[in-house]
Amino acid sequence: MNIKHYILALAAMMTLGSCSSFLEEYSQDNDYVRSWKDLNELLLGDCYMPVNNSDYFKNEANVGTFVHLLSDEVDECSSTATSSFTGYGVHHYQFGYLTWQSRVGVDELFTTYYTENNTWTKMYKYINVANNVLSSVENVPQSTDDEIAGVNYVKGQAHFLRGWYYFWLTNMYGQPYEESTAATALGVPVKTSKEVMDVKFTRNTVQECYDLIVEDLLAAEKELTAARSISRKSTYRADSVSVQMLLSRVYLYMQNWEMAAKYAQKVIKRYGDLQNLNRDNSYFAAIDNPETIFTMGGDDMPVLLRYGTQSVQMTNEVYDWFADNDLRKSQWVWHMGDFTGITKADPALYGWGANYTKENLHYYNMKYSPSIGYQREVSSLFWLRSGEAYLNLAEAEAYMGHEEAARNAINTLRENRYISGASDMQITSSGSQLITDIRDERKRELLGEGHRWFDLRRYRVCKVQPEKISITHHFSVYQSDTSSDAPLETRTYVLPEDDPSWTMPIPQEVINFNTGMPNNGNVTRLPVSISAKE
Repeated sequence: MNIKHYILALAAMMTLGSCSSFLEEYSQDNDYVRSWKDLNELLLGDCYMPVNNSDYFKNEANVGTFVHLLSDEVDECSSTATSSFTGYGVHHYQFGYLTWQSRVGVDELFTTYYTENNTWTKMYKYINVANNVLSSVENVPQSTDDEIAGVNYVKGQAHFLRGWYYFWLTNMYGQPYEESTAATALGVPVKTSKEVMDVKFTRNTVQECYDLIVEDLLAAEKELTAARSISRKSTYRADSVSVQMLLSRVYLYMQNWEMAAKYAQKVIKRYGDLQNLNRDNSYFAAIDNPETIFTMGGDDMPVLLRYGTQSVQMTNEVYDWFADNDLRKSQWVWHMGDFTGITKADPALYGWGANYTKENLHYYNMKYSPSIGYQREVSSLFWLRSGEAYLNLAEAEAYMGHEEAARNAINTLRENRYISGASDMQITSSGSQLITDIRDERKRELLGEGHRWFDLRRYRVCKVQPEKISITHHFSVYQSDTSSDAPLETRTYVLPEDDPSWTMPIPQEVINFNTGMPNNGNVTRLPVSISAKE
């Protein structure tokens, strides 16, 4: 098929703008798209996120890794205990995200600006592929039952992917959904046509973004249900349960509790299996986990976390989130000294450090934090699993005052996570404490899966029980990019409860190209304290 037709369109979308040369070459027909199968291949190759190898943060091999640096799950690691370092200048690239700067691409000296629009560009490229597919699919043969099913399969995947990409972009760069402000609050630019337009774009409202997201996902549910005669080949391809799982999350973010619960129940009815950590202590972040519904994209998390200087880690508070009877504490988290790391994925995939035991100082780095070039089976950002359905159901039911239903849902999950018969396994609280307990369970269960930053944002505007917190991060300065010695100084940064940087700034490249596009009011952040090396 004529792939060039699409690739040229994608290139023109890099900053939501184009130039005349792209427009000139784009104006060719779709003669080489002869059936739904051609478009299905295009979706697989150019619209689903590829499973790229893990790589250093500065190389941005995989989309959206920076979201892990924003929340209270992580902080800088500056330990000299292992004589290990991330090094090679990676630390400089993390500064703007870890300290919530107005220009996230800035280094700690405020003299160098790295690329900020990599994730933005990739997502809009995927969106434009979906736009092209949805336009072109109407022109392929639809005479037989198989052809009709194939067309629905293609349309369903394209709608699902476009809806998810806009949902992610809106929640990263737009204001959190609040019914009273959604009609005026700024989201992200929306483009659904296949044409490459030589125009400057502006931002749609949050309501307009969510209207499209819901419209796309409801269409995807209908289309993929109609295409059931076509079985998906792997968990890396979407089906109707994938759509329903994402819809449950979307409605939860929109504070539509009834619909969030409805779609969570749909998922549980069709795909409600949970991995019982008492019976199965195999590595959780796996494609054959009975909870895995869908995943796409690679994962840079293994390279991001490291026990040593110029690195980041899970905060030590994360370790304390888990009770001693909670099996996730021993199976999903490793803690030693002043370091906490996440251990959900199989270290055998990397082939490192077979002789290191959990008691060894170098255990985490050798088992879980390999060099670049390894693949993870599931993404730490784009992974849909049944465990989330129970969390969504519990939270939505609690907000509606259905406390017994909320407790049943959350305790079903906990029964598969705690030591059998543990006295503290059941949640028995009610009222505001029940909501707090469910939110706490969510942060434990979805640790390191890219939810926490988005959850903290939506809790801020929740109409039932709003919750605001501040976050403290640290950033250290070293003698050199390969130094494993103690830092020269450590700077402390705080994101206050009410601050514009609870919404990420639009990448500067996008602002520069789209003259007049408003940003989010982010400010340059200075340290609240500096601790110098003694």
